[in-house]
Amino acid sequence: MLLRRFYDDKLAQASYLVGCQSTGEALVVDANRDVDAYVRVAAAEGLRITHVTETHIHADFVSGSLELAERTGGRLYLSRMGGPDWSYAFAERTGAVLVGDGDAFKVGNVRIEVLHTPGHTPEHLTFLVIDGASANRPMGALTGDFVFVGDVGRPDLLERAAKVAGTMEQSARQLHASLQRFRALPDWLQLWPGHGAGSACGKSLGAVPQTTLGYEKLFNWAFAQSDPDLFAAAVLDGQPDPPKYFAHMKKVNKIGPRVLGGFTRPERLPGSRLGDVLAAGALVIDTRHAADYAERLVPGTINIPVNRSFTGYAGWLLPYDRDFHLIVEDGEAGERALDTAIRDLAMIGMDRLAGYFGAEAVDEWPETGAGRALAAIPQISAPELAERLERGEVRVIDVRGTDEWQRGHIPGVPNIPMGYLTDRIAEIPAHVGGPLVVQCASGSRSAIGASILKSLGVEPVLNLRGGIAAWERAGLPVER
Repeated sequence: MLLRRFYDDKLAQASYLVGCQSTGEALVVDANRDVDAYVRVAAAEGLRITHVTETHIHADFVSGSLELAERTGGRLYLSRMGGPDWSYAFAERTGAVLVGDGDAFKVGNVRIEVLHTPGHTPEHLTFLVIDGASANRPMGALTGDFVFVGDVGRPDLLERAAKVAGTMEQSARQLHASLQRFRALPDWLQLWPGHGAGSACGKSLGAVPQTTLGYEKLFNWAFAQSDPDLFAAAVLDGQPDPPKYFAHMKKVNKIGPRVLGGFTRPERLPGSRLGDVLAAGALVIDTRHAADYAERLVPGTINIPVNRSFTGYAGWLLPYDRDFHLIVEDGEAGERALDTAIRDLAMIGMDRLAGYFGAEAVDEWPETGAGRALAAIPQISAPELAERLERGEVRVIDVRGTDEWQRGHIPGVPNIPMGYLTDRIAEIPAHVGGPLVVQCASGSRSAIGASILKSLGVEPVLNLRGGIAAWERAGLPVER
């Protein structure tokens, strides 16, 4: 038996290839949309992908299962659990095999046994992996979003992201029951989870790639709580705000995502067209470094730098029902950023990228943008902000997540998480004759938030340099 783990850092998402080297067959579990990676590795190992499955209907990325099955001819194996509301709409037309609790199938000599482990979602499955060539008991379990290293999958997404009212408490109790059943398996069982640290599918996931059931029973808080009521209260407390795009992902992955056939570049547009694109009401995302954008920005654009956080911020801020364009740096760095952005956007179903501009569009703006000047986002230090707050000269909003704000914030400063700025702009404190200061943890999210507000016509806007971290380093008061 061969096991390979694939990990996408920006999604904090793990997928797996399980192969039988004797027969050359292979299974891929929880594939994301970058299916070339699985095909390449399988070929390098002398394997062919004959089986494709996933633990559940994912909310945080576009599933690659359908695309991978079409690409390789592999048979789809999908959950039949959870009831009609959680069935795969594309199962029948693709000839998928529906599996549920107690079922099993073979990948060459490797036996896969199916457990129904609801809680994170109603249809969630865990796969026990048995190396049939040398054993008759499972070596490990592919746990998806059920059990992580140090944590468990959150049961509140159906209600908070998918807006299925009244499901959080019930899902939490289902998760507790699943854990009690799962703990009866052998302590030696290796656990291969679907996410690592940084994922929004839990609140305190570990960064170690795998663990064992015995270790988790000793040190994972969720296994220590035998009372279902206390467990439900604990697992629901302090969960981070689910990104807005999660609800759309659930729909896409249930219906069946569009098969891409690879990631392709859109048309590069001349810089002179930028004014026309903005005037037509299109979204334009400037992907340059935040410091460069803050000094010279085209009015009406928003800034989402291409870095490790790009996918998450794009999922929070970009709609699925509008075309959008990018601005990238010129030269090789811009080419790399463009390809990275295209892939990252596709991974969460942002497929309406209509074109892109080079950085010359910014340089040419004063001539091509109907004579309008470039703008800027000034920075303010923590000591200066404290002085101006004392004098009542500024307004401040904190654009961190609700759970972060609750752990500590500048006294009297309201919380509007960055992803909800456009929805909750009416909550911005009334104008006091001075600027609006945007603040986050370190200054990066607030820079993006400031660009959103400027694009919506809010002026003047400043960014707190260094965020609340700089505020605390300066010895200024924090309210909890």
